Amino acid sequence: MAVLQKIRQRSALMILVIALALFAFIAGDLFNKGNFGKSSNDVGSINGKDIPFEEFRVKVSNVEKSQQGMTSTAAANTVWNQEVSIALLSSEFDKLGLSVGTKHIMEVLKADQNIGKNPTFLNAKGEFDEAKFKEFFKSNPDQAEGLKAREKEAEINAKYQIYSSLVRASNYTTDAEGKLKYEMEANKVNFAYVAGLYSSIKDTQVKVTDTEIVEFISKNEKKYKSDETREIEYVLIEEKASVADENDIKNKVNSLLSGSIVYNQTTAKNDTLSGFKNAVNVVDFVNSNSDVPYDSTYVAKKDLPAAVAEQLYNLAPGAIFGPYMNGKNYCISKSLGRKSGVNAKAAHILISYEGTQVPNKKEKRTKEQAKAKAESILAQLTANPGSFFMLAYTSSDDSSSQQGGDLGYFGPNQMVKPFNDFVFNNPVGKIGLVETDFGFHVIQIADKQDGVSLATIAQKIEPSEATSDKIFTQATKFEMDANDKDFEKLAKEMKLTLSPAVTSKVMDESFGALGNQRNIVRWAFEKGTKSGDVKRFEVANLGHVIAKVKKINEEGLMTAEAARPSVENSIKNKKKAELLKAKMSGSSLEAIAKSSGSAIQQATAITMENPYLATGQEPKVVGNAFALTANKISVPIEGNSGVYVIKNNGVVRAPALKDFAPYVAKLKSQSAGDTNRVIPALKAEAKIVDNRSQFNY
Repeated sequence: MAVLQKIRQRSALMILVIALALFAFIAGDLFNKGNFGKSSNDVGSINGKDIPFEEFRVKVSNVEKSQQGMTSTAAANTVWNQEVSIALLSSEFDKLGLSVGTKHIMEVLKADQNIGKNPTFLNAKGEFDEAKFKEFFKSNPDQAEGLKAREKEAEINAKYQIYSSLVRASNYTTDAEGKLKYEMEANKVNFAYVAGLYSSIKDTQVKVTDTEIVEFISKNEKKYKSDETREIEYVLIEEKASVADENDIKNKVNSLLSGSIVYNQTTAKNDTLSGFKNAVNVVDFVNSNSDVPYDSTYVAKKDLPAAVAEQLYNLAPGAIFGPYMNGKNYCISKSLGRKSGVNAKAAHILISYEGTQVPNKKEKRTKEQAKAKAESILAQLTANPGSFFMLAYTSSDDSSSQQGGDLGYFGPNQMVKPFNDFVFNNPVGKIGLVETDFGFHVIQIADKQDGVSLATIAQKIEPSEATSDKIFTQATKFEMDANDKDFEKLAKEMKLTLSPAVTSKVMDESFGALGNQRNIVRWAFEKGTKSGDVKRFEVANLGHVIAKVKKINEEGLMTAEAARPSVENSIKNKKKAELLKAKMSGSSLEAIAKSSGSAIQQATAITMENPYLATGQEPKVVGNAFALTANKISVPIEGNSGVYVIKNNGVVRAPALKDFAPYVAKLKSQSAGDTNRVIPALKAEAKIVDNRSQFNY
């Protein structure tokens, strides 16, 4: 594989906030299927800057190819987020007049280990050689275009490094803020209080109307702004085998045990065929009759199907067990015998050295130093094998050090050859030293497992043609009837389960419990699809999904129904607060406690930094306590858990300090991640037009 391709696939250059995987030299095709409802040549725009569809398509295709298993839509979403972030940041860079030189760009490129540590670009000392780097691309002009794009990525990242530094530097913390932090931690208040808890009033006593919800969210439109959505309800008719189908498959598997008589048209005579019990060539018999090919692997007991592991593991050679169910298969298995030591459990201590591809080395050492250290550890373990865990924890360069070097169980040839040979050619308890490309391994063999070889005939439990036809007829009937009848009543009438409506956005792939069903979401957002429309979808490995667009929610303020789960409790508490206030009458805490049926409680040494009462976190109540004159009683205060009336018993002020530097430092550390808020803040103020839904992916 070309060097640049390796760099492209494994690039780790992006810094924390951008997290964009900026692969600008991407090529391929994603949208070869065409597009529906297309009305623009641009996939979108950010603050008036268009994103041409063709450029977007090319980038999406490359991301899809470079990330195995990534869907077209997921790749498109990834690239869209990249494009938005790059456009917003680039605009900020331009406003500030940021520029970077070639040296800075090269430093950013070198920071990627796939470049900076790539053997192709290293000199005899193992150091990055800029001359070799440039010579490589000069000698490989076919990859020069890729380098230009990679340098463009590095330029963006270099500018972002400067930009982040400027943002961090502008985040100044004053001594006054440090003083406030100190006082919030150190000032203490003591007070008595009566609490009327919201939970003391049943929810059934307060009703929240849709009008009240709309009024509530209208006061904070930004918080309750919603994208365009579709509410889609559906019925799933599973395509699965009937009881009769299962019995037929079970009987078919069972019939393979004994021989059968088959008419031979060539000889015009009946031939007697051997069954599984007496098959001369077991491998051929399995491969001729099983949906799962013969597997010669010896299997440890722990890896056998749990429900029948005991029976299978203890089968005598030549004996047969079954039929039994394993997943979606009916199986019969014949034992071909056992073998000892098919799996091994080992622990190791890895001592690596400079030049090995091992990240996070505990020490910088030469190969000679690594060997000497490994031999020293081996000597210690030979004298005291029980110290293996602690030595691995403190000395190993492998991530398994956190588990005392334990690698768990593994089979032959799962480890590199020297490691594998030592473990499988030595007895349990043996401790030794081997060398691999990763460094020196001190190995302890902890356990070995025996395994059994099974010849298994497995036949998939699946619906017969007659069953599939019956299911198809049922699904198409439901689809046709649902266009004229009530969806819910029809499902009940046909004894089908109506699944709760799924709320989907235009670029969603996930569809409730059904997982990735992009085609259903895409259909729901097509221009011709209206509220009430019904369509049947054939879903692989599931069956038939009959979906109905229950409701179309336009972009804008959330509907009362959508907002209810997040705001209803707040509105209810507001209403409960009025009921509680009406009960809390009196000129003393004792009188208020009596009128409200509550007890007087004491809060001692409470700070604003940690404003917890017996009822939970109550910063508003504690803040009022600090502000209240000593021995005075407050008006009712609406808190998080209820309504409170408090009496200040005294405030203990913290000793005066001359220097608040430690508290300033605390605040600075707390705000260290504020740069993460840059892109969300820019997005909130940007004019972003997203036309992705106009294109077919």
